[in-house]
Amino acid sequence: MGQLKANDISVSHESTRNDANIIVINTCGFIDNAKQESIDTILFYAREKEEGKIDKLIVTGCLSERYKPELEKEIKNVDAYFGTHDLPKLLKTLGADYKHELIGERILTTPSHYAYLKISEGCDRPCSFCAIPLMRGNHVSRPMDDLVKEANHLAKNGTKELIIIAQDSTYYGIDIYKERKLAELLKRLSDVEGIEWIRLHYAFPTGFPLDVLDVMRERSNICNYLDIPLQHISDKLLQSMRRGNTKAKTIELIDTIRNKVPGIAIRTTMIAGYPGETEKEHEELLEFIEQMKFDRLGVFTYSHEENTHAYNLIDDVPEEVKKNRVEAIMELQQGISLEINKRKTNKIFKVLIDRKEGNYFIGRTELDSPEVDNEVLIDATKCYLSIGKFANIKITNVTEFDLYGEVV
Repeated sequence: MGQLKANDISVSHESTRNDANIIVINTCGFIDNAKQESIDTILFYAREKEEGKIDKLIVTGCLSERYKPELEKEIKNVDAYFGTHDLPKLLKTLGADYKHELIGERILTTPSHYAYLKISEGCDRPCSFCAIPLMRGNHVSRPMDDLVKEANHLAKNGTKELIIIAQDSTYYGIDIYKERKLAELLKRLSDVEGIEWIRLHYAFPTGFPLDVLDVMRERSNICNYLDIPLQHISDKLLQSMRRGNTKAKTIELIDTIRNKVPGIAIRTTMIAGYPGETEKEHEELLEFIEQMKFDRLGVFTYSHEENTHAYNLIDDVPEEVKKNRVEAIMELQQGISLEINKRKTNKIFKVLIDRKEGNYFIGRTELDSPEVDNEVLIDATKCYLSIGKFANIKITNVTEFDLYGEVV
């Protein structure tokens, strides 16, 4: 979008005006639900083009990287399909030049006060269930100077929170600096004037760089928050998943994280119904979740992805059983979340106000990432708060996934 704007082409993200003559769909090809959403969107705009409502339809991203021949065969009303590394070609098709000098400049698709900062692309991990390396390629870190430049640009435009993302954030730096450099990157981003929160997502547990925890503890603007996808805890399944980890090492790592950064919020994700998961492994996972009491937890049903290592295994857990296991995990987590939230009653938190909905201002504490975690609701009939600004909020009431508070 930044590149198009620099070429004097008017562009907007998910415009509600319905006045665009060219539609570019950025797709996901990772799991069944996301693939279906992408296909449904392509089919919708293919019909719009057929009816003469738009002039051009372009599809890019993971789905067309992975399934371009099949898509070209099945959906013919698309002008061009581009993969994940084809931005210059895509721009050329739209009559735009790729401008190398635009490093760090972008148009945000989030509210301006927070932004996702992607520090690397691709992944070198051999996880059996994952198709990301097929679509995004091998791990490629972005140079530190470029990331700091982008962070400065964002801060000057009002961004207060950086959400660090990558397919594998803890691998950052190995390819270009020959060692893990995430801790140093966090320090440099922490020094950027105007950035008040830095939040770390998608930290792979195997070989986790512990110096990151020291930086997190020392720097006040690095959130006490870590998203660390564990996927499972059964040694048998971890081995089959090719995670390079064991139950004992996982528990040791979680304990170390909590000891080094007291009060940290840990978010994780699990997979239910991986091939060979019996009731015994499912129960083992439930026991582990009960024992660890993660602040945040999400769970996916296993998706049998072609050309992955696990595709050679029999997808032997019925869909209904997968769904039942997801429900059991989320029911357990609901109780854990309520228990943790109750301990926040009458405490005061620094809250970033994201938006206003109905009679409530809605924000987040440093322990919560946008869209996936808890929210703080403040009665808008009793106060006025500025969107994108911080406020001190005393928690007065809680539910499983929401906090209610008042301005202090």
